[in-house]
Amino acid sequence: MITFVWAEDKKHQIGIDGHLPWRLPADLHHFKKITYGHPIIMGRKTFTSLPHILPGRTHVVLSTSQQLKKEFDSNKRVLIIPSISELQCWIHKHENLEICVIGGNSVFSALKKQVDCLEKTEIKATFTADVTMTKLNYSDFKIVKRSFHQPDNLNSYPYEFLTYMRKEK
Repeated sequence: MITFVWAEDKKHQIGIDGHLPWRLPADLHHFKKITYGHPIIMGRKTFTSLPHILPGRTHVVLSTSQQLKKEFDSNKRVLIIPSISELQCWIHKHENLEICVIGGNSVFSALKKQVDCLEKTEIKATFTADVTMTKLNYSDFKIVKRSFHQPDNLNSYPYEFLTYMRKEK
């Protein structure tokens, strides 16, 4: 099963300068809860924006960078895959696993026809950003879970966690 995991603002924006445009600790906790124990697929920019290798997850990175491949060649928790076709082969070989795709936009776009589940955090605010989430056909999905949260002393913005599952064809 392939799950997209991301947060976006009211304008569907997801990033700026390789980082999240907001600070929302509850979303980071939610992200960890969803992705822990599962392989996470991402592009190079998303990978290099991480503060460190995230524990409990294999990092599958779509990148042609030979430097990145050399740097992480001996790290068993990081796999550098140079092309979408090779990534598709890797996904097929691991189809029994729950695989989480965490960005960036080009990776979401390449895999949007295969995604089974969407784990979206909607932040009820607008931010300055330079990356917008790829367009998804939400009519292919149904909402199976949602929970709205008001701002609190740690989280400055209202937000909602939404889980969508692809409808049976």
